[in-house]
Amino acid sequence: MLAWFGTLGLRALISPDEGRYATLSLGMVQSGDWITPRLNGLLYFEKPVLQYWIGALAFKLLGVSEFSARIWPALAALFTTLAVGLTAARLWGRETGIRTLAICGSMTWIMGNGLYLTLDSGLALWLTLALCAMLLAHRPGVSASAQRGWILAAWAAMALAVLSKGLIGIVIPGAVLVLLCIWQRDLSWWRGMHWVTGLVLFFAIAAPWFVIVSMRNPAFAEFFFIHEHFARYLTKVHHREGAWWYYVPLLLAGALPWTGALPWLAGRSASPVQEGAHAGAQAAAAAQALKTQRRVLIVWSGLVFVFFSLSGSKLPSYILPMFPALAMLLALRLRSASPRALRWQLGVPVLAWLLALLLSTQAHRFAGANSPVSTIEPMAHAVRAGAAIFLVGAVAAWLCLRAGRITGAVVSIALAHVFATVFVLQSHDSFGQLKSAQGPAKALASYLDADTPVYAVRTYDQTLPFYLRRNIVLVDYVDEFELGQRIEPGKSLANVDEFVQQWAQLSKGAAYMTPAAWQELQQRGLPMRIVYRDPRRLVVVKP
Repeated sequence: MLAWFGTLGLRALISPDEGRYATLSLGMVQSGDWITPRLNGLLYFEKPVLQYWIGALAFKLLGVSEFSARIWPALAALFTTLAVGLTAARLWGRETGIRTLAICGSMTWIMGNGLYLTLDSGLALWLTLALCAMLLAHRPGVSASAQRGWILAAWAAMALAVLSKGLIGIVIPGAVLVLLCIWQRDLSWWRGMHWVTGLVLFFAIAAPWFVIVSMRNPAFAEFFFIHEHFARYLTKVHHREGAWWYYVPLLLAGALPWTGALPWLAGRSASPVQEGAHAGAQAAAAAQALKTQRRVLIVWSGLVFVFFSLSGSKLPSYILPMFPALAMLLALRLRSASPRALRWQLGVPVLAWLLALLLSTQAHRFAGANSPVSTIEPMAHAVRAGAAIFLVGAVAAWLCLRAGRITGAVVSIALAHVFATVFVLQSHDSFGQLKSAQGPAKALASYLDADTPVYAVRTYDQTLPFYLRRNIVLVDYVDEFELGQRIEPGKSLANVDEFVQQWAQLSKGAAYMTPAAWQELQQRGLPMRIVYRDPRRLVVVKP
């Protein structure tokens, strides 16, 4: 827990995602409007509101800080891990539950998305809860009332997933249900969804905000449902395209330290018969249930991977919801894996950390004009320490396997990878400062008054409004602000000429810009005094 939460507030927020979502939540706190999201004071309808609400509540309860900004993704990743661990224990026994928890919590992609501020950690939690609830609803021996309760819990989780990131919260579970019924040639899961009660609960949770925000903002529905869903998936309008194999390396790296076990998923899992079970009909039912559960997890993982691989817009975090299901599949497979097989699996993460160790000795090769070696060296040192931590854990796991203690080995690998990865992620702050406005904001702190305008000229750092605790006037910059600027054009400046005119009339002002923009303005004779500068940007004030 200390490793998981202890470092959340020790790293500056970085642009774009962390700054964007922290600023959206902070904007709700500052404006008091908890219905219409605004980014840097401009209407922003790309995503639903649930995570903004949770972030705003965190700021109100814990104060405005990096820790508060990141607390929800970290909690979501923790709850996801606990959910799959407890579900596996209920379905397949305590030992498998412990292994599932260890595997899930140590997967690199779950940690990476949980320890930084993204939307996908929260989405993965709600989708995973829906998955777990469905598995528990259909386990052998469950009563009708308990099954109904689990089904309704799945509907509630899907509604919260929709409130977190849109229609994907219902598309993935719905598609899995359809594909499973086709594979099984059995409609029992479909018929058991309690459709009337479930849909009423779903819409009672998900619909109110969508209705209210649409009533207050006529442009919302078309932009959110058409532009941000169908156009994003079917076209390249967002300029985030990637090759068909885009997610393959992300899957292999994100599954570490369990990447070497992925080929095991092609094999069969051990029999689910547990102590006290009887032969005959009960054993057959348990075997059939395990077969169905495994198919659910396979369909879930495969669908997420293929669905986003076919999308016209790709981002690394999109496939995060497949990893909890993969963790459960791997834990199932471990039931029939030998200690010797697991020893061979250890070779993959050991080689990965050794490769990282080798690359850390070549830090100078990754440096450049915009990334000085001084910002990269701390990460290189952390990688060496992280490799040492993991190798010690790998030795401990090897000794456990020699003694036949598979669970002990799994926990050793997991803990070693968690501590090593957290250590490396923490060192990112030296480089992350180049993608954060924490430094520029500190440089401006003594200069700014409450009414001093701050401009962003031809560039924008998503963390700047968060660290300055105020909105920034955009100059000749559009990007994701196109809708907001079109509806409220007076909040931005369309070109540099307008900025020059305003700057000349100010008694005090500050501006954030690139070196190229500064050179252009200097040539135009604009009075400026530099108060902050690094290889990528600078901040000026009016002298």
